[in-house]
Amino acid sequence: MKNAFRNWTDLRVFLAVVREGSTLAASRKLGVAQPTVARRIEALENEIGLTLFDRDTRGFKPTKEARSLYPLAEAVEEAIENFTSKTHELSKRRPIRITAPGSFSDRVTDIFSEFIALNPGVSFEFISGFKVLDLSAGEADIALRVAKSEPDETLVCRKISTAKWALFGSQGYADRHGLPSSPEDFQVHKFVTFQHDDVPDYLHDWLLRHASPDQIVLSVSEMGLMMASIRAGQGLGLVNLRLADSDRSLIRCFGDIEELSRSNMMLIAPDAYRRPEVKAFTKFFAPRYAAIFK
Repeated sequence: MKNAFRNWTDLRVFLAVVREGSTLAASRKLGVAQPTVARRIEALENEIGLTLFDRDTRGFKPTKEARSLYPLAEAVEEAIENFTSKTHELSKRRPIRITAPGSFSDRVTDIFSEFIALNPGVSFEFISGFKVLDLSAGEADIALRVAKSEPDETLVCRKISTAKWALFGSQGYADRHGLPSSPEDFQVHKFVTFQHDDVPDYLHDWLLRHASPDQIVLSVSEMGLMMASIRAGQGLGLVNLRLADSDRSLIRCFGDIEELSRSNMMLIAPDAYRRPEVKAFTKFFAPRYAAIFK
């Protein structure tokens, strides 16, 4: 017994030959060469073990078997068209889900707005928080993260920039206590720090290597609250240089702390990257986002 056909392309060729009446007319309809059409019909006949056309000088005439199969082939064609249409519809409806710590600046949201204007129908869902979501499990499509180690090798990865930190204080704090010029001057200063269950404690741990625990007067789990505490003069704190650049009230104590440097990464789930709008967005977003950090 012959195997059932497994190639939708051959079924499409069969439908075209029945409708057009010849391999030449079908080839024009399909946009392929006439010999290719003839070979596909022959391959289909061999695969299913039936003669589908009587060949003569006037063209290809469907056999009784072909006429019997024709309505079923049309039903398959309609099902495939409906399937394709539905996948396009679902793809357009589904938002691109992006996870990132904190909120985006106006310059970053402008990038999203520009992409949406160029790609009507694309939408975004933002998942704000420090928790590291599992992209491979579908918890998000894209993650913007600050990382020291290499990410999961199964993810599509784009390095945006290098995130750097320095110690900052306020003018009010400086007027009362002065500012240290290096970690060796920390003994007489107070600090505020950031700690969050979903974030490694490398910033807090760095402070503890250079200051005693009783010098840390405040520990908070919200970056905005820590920034507010520094501005209020409650203590000195480690701040990402990108955040500090947008806050003129902060005063840097000394240079960048190189051992705290991390990579700003854009990570994309492989399944999401197969979606045309996600791939297009990553190519659009990455260089524009990187330019903000220069």
